[in-house]
Amino acid sequence: MASADRSPQSGTLSPAERYAAAQARTSRSRVGSGTRLAEFRAGLEFELDDFQVAACQALEDGRGVLVAAPTGAGKTVVGEFAVHLALAQGGKAFYTTPIKALSNQKYADLARRHGADQVGLLTGDTTINGEAPVVVMTTEVLRNMLYAGSTTLDGLAFVVMDEVHYLADRFRGPVWEEVIIHLADHVQLVSLSATVSNAEEFGDWLELVRGDTAVVVSERRPVPLWQHVVVSSPEPRGVPRLYDLYAGHVDPTDPGVNPPINPDLAQVFRVAGRRPADDGGRRGPGDRGYRGRGGRRPGTTGGLAPMRRTPPRFAVVDALDADGLLPAIYFIFSRAGCEGAVQQCVGAGLRLTSPAEEAEIRRVVEQRTATIPPEDLDVLGYWTWLQALSRGIAAHHAGLLPVFKETVEELFARGLVKAVFATETLALGINMPARSVVLEKLVKWDGTAHQPVTPGEYTQLTGRAGRRGIDVEGHAVVVDHTGLDPVALAGLASRRLYPLRSSFRPTYNMAVNLVSQVGHDRAREVLETSFAQFQADRGVVGLAKQAQAHAEALAGYAQAMTCDAGDFAEYMGIRRRISDREKELARAATGSRRAEAVASFERLQRGDVVEVPSGRRRGYVLVLDPGHDARGFDGPRPTVLTQEKQVKKLTLADAPQGVTAVTRVKIPKAFNARRPDARRDLAATMRNALGALADGPATRGRPGAARPGHGPGRRSDAASDRELQSLRAALRAHPCHACPDRDDHARWAQRHDQLAAEHRRLVQRIEGRTGSVARTFDRTCTVLETLHYLERSAPHGTGRGELRVTDDGRWLRRVYAENDLLLAECLRRGAWDGLDAPGLAAAVSTVVYSGRREDPGEPYVPGGPHGRLAQALDATTRAWSEVTDLEEAHGLDATGPLDLGIVAPVHRWASGKGLDAVLRGTDLAAGDFVRWCKQVVDVLDQLAQAAPRPALRATARKGKEAVLRGVVAYSSL
Repeated sequence: MASADRSPQSGTLSPAERYAAAQARTSRSRVGSGTRLAEFRAGLEFELDDFQVAACQALEDGRGVLVAAPTGAGKTVVGEFAVHLALAQGGKAFYTTPIKALSNQKYADLARRHGADQVGLLTGDTTINGEAPVVVMTTEVLRNMLYAGSTTLDGLAFVVMDEVHYLADRFRGPVWEEVIIHLADHVQLVSLSATVSNAEEFGDWLELVRGDTAVVVSERRPVPLWQHVVVSSPEPRGVPRLYDLYAGHVDPTDPGVNPPINPDLAQVFRVAGRRPADDGGRRGPGDRGYRGRGGRRPGTTGGLAPMRRTPPRFAVVDALDADGLLPAIYFIFSRAGCEGAVQQCVGAGLRLTSPAEEAEIRRVVEQRTATIPPEDLDVLGYWTWLQALSRGIAAHHAGLLPVFKETVEELFARGLVKAVFATETLALGINMPARSVVLEKLVKWDGTAHQPVTPGEYTQLTGRAGRRGIDVEGHAVVVDHTGLDPVALAGLASRRLYPLRSSFRPTYNMAVNLVSQVGHDRAREVLETSFAQFQADRGVVGLAKQAQAHAEALAGYAQAMTCDAGDFAEYMGIRRRISDREKELARAATGSRRAEAVASFERLQRGDVVEVPSGRRRGYVLVLDPGHDARGFDGPRPTVLTQEKQVKKLTLADAPQGVTAVTRVKIPKAFNARRPDARRDLAATMRNALGALADGPATRGRPGAARPGHGPGRRSDAASDRELQSLRAALRAHPCHACPDRDDHARWAQRHDQLAAEHRRLVQRIEGRTGSVARTFDRTCTVLETLHYLERSAPHGTGRGELRVTDDGRWLRRVYAENDLLLAECLRRGAWDGLDAPGLAAAVSTVVYSGRREDPGEPYVPGGPHGRLAQALDATTRAWSEVTDLEEAHGLDATGPLDLGIVAPVHRWASGKGLDAVLRGTDLAAGDFVRWCKQVVDVLDQLAQAAPRPALRATARKGKEAVLRGVVAYSSL
């Protein structure tokens, strides 16, 4: 049910609106003395909005509730009322959040309100008063409690799921659905979500799995949001100008769809074009900027109007300060961009704080960082960070040390820091409201490509603008940049589409826990109640209607292609067979060329200097290892040395036409590819050999190294293929071939064939959606059965026997990490037995770490290539390879690849080395290192409980203690 979001004059109300207003008045009249809501309301310093009242009343009536409202609208008040109800009734309330930072923040809020003795915190690496009547926790902790049957769940009456729209997250979202499905029926669920376009659909699902649920939706922002574009001044050092995005008559709180844009802004975009060389806002003070050929500034084009350029970041902040629009969050979708922006502002002499504010900032910073060892401060960039903070400027991103991030959050919330340059991670839940939000660009990198910001993302990012109770209005500002279209921006900003899509999928840990608790058949039924299956089944209704329309259209097409001369469908069948045969011959020719290319790789030997005629490795390389022992689907993958002294893997993708060996050089037996001087000397030897070849005879290539594309075994082409000739003769002899309307009939037949193919795909989609989650669960169980984590009992009668969990499966039940099966396999195989604590921590890092670089090079492994750690990593790699092969064979998403990128840093840290020694020679940010170490600690903690052998459990406990020290162990609580 949607709450009343406005209070228009009664004379302008429609009958439906008058009814809603009457309902709201009735609702307000119910909040009298003697109710729990009245008690709660008396302790607040502000009046509740209608949607908050409606949601709280539903809770007091014993119903679950879904609240969908914009950022800053006050959804958490409903969660706090659930806590109030639990304490008043003598029950327990759990308040769950998606991330530890948000849990820490909510714990501090509730502890201030109810007292530290009444509130606890559980975040995996932090435990405070875990048996309190009110416990704040990450959602994963609650999921683990449910599977473990924890006694902490006794007396639980309410669960608040903050940021529940996070269940759309690909990696961690499924946890939300697991919790919602498995919570006891008597527990009242409070789901708090950003405004989503399918809240009613999500509410329908909650009603199905949780019982009576009220859906309360509010699209009204408590603080109106104005949309702007900031454009650079036409003067070289002029102040950037802020333009309203919408035309003057448009109501920014209700702009409608694709509202008209500000004519003055449109004029700016018409008169001036884009600057050819966009500096991305990186010009500092005194920089005259790039001048093109002939010395002409790119911002001008002869006698035409000056071209637009992106205003520098410090100038945008300065302009916002002049207009009274600070504090601001300035979103830049790059960590390096955030850090660079801070340095640009400091370099430009920007200062946003008074002497008193600066003194308070320094006091807070010193207090919060008092536990950091002095020798680590330089490594962490402390002094540069403090200098910017004292000026009221900071960065906020995942690479920042947690204590630094927490300090920035506190100072910003207190109004001491005025400009924060942040990545989009800040948009998730953390309480950092601002007067303005700035977006530098409307595209962002998603890990594989640059993608446009969606309407939902735009709403989420700009939703922080406007502080309730402080600001009369908020401001969303988009910086002028290459490709910006104000009309498209107006359409983006005016849409509120943020559909919630389930990312639920069964995991191995989930499978063994469900089979253990309820058995395979009941587990399938449970999974079929997931939101993912609910959405899939609803989608089938629309697909079925499409399929029915297809069937009617196909009948019409079949009638239209009817031919008096003969069976036109038969005639079209011959045409299709001709087309198929031509494609088959073309594929055969391509396959022959591919086979020849693979053969050229197979002929390579150590010491061959190879010409790569095309592809990204074009040029000459020296074969260090022909790779015959590691043959893949595309043949060997030789290890080569490039002329640029880099060691790479050469694949068929790098040289699709094959390779040719042109000469040979002798590789010293003592050659070590990890030594730069050895690579340099060998690359020089290769260049000398190539030089000698150029001065010698014109013959190239050693005997037997035939050029790809020139060899026996080529397939016959279309001109000589007998089957194709026979089909063409049959086509000419068919009676429909001479029909004067043949071309018209053929057009209708082609439409029929295209629609028939689309119809078949549609039917497959319908079949694929029905029971899709349960089928994935079945495949997951098959993999677990193959690896003996599950087994079948002796069959009874004609049945196959019941699935049950084996002893190994009971260990897997305790492993909750993302790569749960791989971790369990490493434990079962003894891959990590015999490692010391630093070695085990380093081995675990390969399973949890995922580097940001695509080609990190050959990592250093402590102990050398034949040491115990290297052997453990080889065993881990073999386990990963076998697990992924099994997953692919059963149609499951493969476990992510191993990454050895932080093996050495984690090993050094767990061995007691200082932070400087650990990070030296790496491109790891301190914050990233701490974040990955905490994930290693989390897995080591699980291994300390789940490892099948006592010695490994003891080593895991030692490893956890060794990693959880210094900056890794620091907590603000």
